[in-house]
This record gives sequence, C-alpha cells and structure tokens, in this order.
Amino acid sequence: MKLTTHQKQDIKNQQSQQNQTKRVTAPELENILYEAIPALDHGFVRVVDYMGNDTSIVQSARVSYGKGTKQVSTDQGLIKYLMRHWHSTPFEMCEIKYHIKLPIFIARQWIRHRTANVNEYSARYSILDKEFYLPSQKNLAAQSTSNRQGRGDILKGEQASEVLKLLKNDAERTYENYETMLNERFDGSTIDENKKGLARELARMNLTLNTYTQWYWKTDLLNLMNFLRLRADSHAQYEIRVYADIMLDTLKRWVPITYDAFLDYRVGSTEISSKGLKIVKNLIRGKNVDYEKSGLSKREWNELMTTLGQEDKLL
Repeated sequence: MKLTTHQKQDIKNQQSQQNQTKRVTAPELENILYEAIPALDHGFVRVVDYMGNDTSIVQSARVSYGKGTKQVSTDQGLIKYLMRHWHSTPFEMCEIKYHIKLPIFIARQWIRHRTANVNEYSARYSILDKEFYLPSQKNLAAQSTSNRQGRGDILKGEQASEVLKLLKNDAERTYENYETMLNERFDGSTIDENKKGLARELARMNLTLNTYTQWYWKTDLLNLMNFLRLRADSHAQYEIRVYADIMLDTLKRWVPITYDAFLDYRVGSTEISSKGLKIVKNLIRGKNVDYEKSGLSKREWNELMTTLGQEDKLL
C-alpha cells in the first residue's frame, strides 16, 4: 500500500481532531477511524465517517411498537428478531462512509451495488497514479469448467510466470503511452515543451483495468450487509473479497450486536425452496428421498445435499 505525502498528512490531521459530540458513537470503530487498512498490493480501506450504532437500530424499531407494547426486552434480542424476520428499515437508520483505493476492474464489479452514494477519483481532471494490481501466483487460476464466473485450477511454473509478465508489461506499456499522450510524466514533468498534451478524458481510455482508482463510498447499514453477504462469501471473486473482509471487521467494530446477528442469520444461514423444505422434512422423518421425484434440477439437488452435508450428489 502506498500513500501520498498529502494523504499521510490528511490522515494525521483527521486523527488528531478532538471533537465533542452528543451523538452516539462506536468506541471500537473510533479507534481505527481514518486509518488506511491495506488491501491487495496498493489498495486500502478507510472509514472516514459514520452515523449511529446498535442503539440507533433499537430506537427506530421500538418507536413503531407504541408505548407499552414492547415485546423484546433486550437490545440483542430485538436486533436478532429484526434480522431473523427480515425487518429492514431499522437497519437503514445507520450509515457509514468509506474511502477506498481499488483496481478499476473491481470498482466496475463493485458499482453493481447501486444502493450507495459514490464519488470517484476523476481521470478527466487528474492523472491516475502509476500503480497497478498484480496478483500473486497463488491467485492466478485458469477458467473454471463448471462456473462461467469463477476460477479453476491454479496456474503454475512457466505459465504463471508468463501471465504475470504479460500483466506487468501491458500495464507499464499502456501507462507510458498514457503519459506520452498527456505529454506529462507521473512526476509532473513535461515530456516535450513543443507539444500539446491530449485531453485527460481521452488519454485515460488507454489504461488497463488493473490500474488503481479511488472513491468515497457511503451507504446505510442494511445495504452494507447486503453487499457483504455477497462479497464476503467464499464464492465471491478473491480481489473484491479482500475488501469485503476488511469491511466486515469494521462492521464488527461499529455494530457488534448486529454483526453477530448478521453472521447467524445471513452469512451462516441458507435459503431452501419449498420443494427443498419438503425433502428436509422427509429426511427428518427417516424417509428416503429421491432426486427423480424431488422436482429439483440437478444443480438444485446438489446444492441442497451439500448444504445438508449429505453424500447423495449427482455428478
């Protein structure tokens, strides 16, 4: 991870602030506020602001019960109840804002989560840093033969070295061409005093997708959990999962009661169709279950058997 001199000073200034507030705070999150937590080779995640904590969720939920109708006696019990029964609006009462540095190809995947406010570094106005994401050899894998979105076997030896060489050379070559078109080097020096540089908004289109960008990403707690449920999952792409795992830790620091409920009822849970539920009931009753009569597709059957820890899978 590389921080510019300006960023280091900005973080130092932010962390030295001594602000007084009457608002609720999260002490564990305060401990890492503004800190740049490394991600991948040059990226980072920073929490730069937040609003609310576990008590904010409880407060907003209980106002709808009316005086004297409270049915859950503790904050923990209420939050678990809300999570278990998919009540969403109380979790929208908390918000958090991140400053994130990430490769462009991950940003384009990330932006599919459209329930956030995003402001990205603009290559129309500024020159992008000369930094590229290069995966480690253990994260270089062939295309999966069973999943069009996934990875298969790890590349090894000369093949892995050749891929890394191609990625590095392509990134460096296109960035050099980017500088040439801008007529300006990464360090701010001019290449040729007699030439005009191409507009930044045009020159940027030549850059590779492993070039790093930055953005501020603000969302509410409900949609953060929706993001983490998908992106902190073992099936998610490794690179975005690195960021999601860091953010999962910030969730724990921010709203620990909600975090525990989230792990129980979202991350550690599963969804079963009505046909699948019928199979589960038959298994509990000691009855034989049969794929041919289940009404499930081959993939659905295998997924259900995996979830239940059964060996009766179809190849």
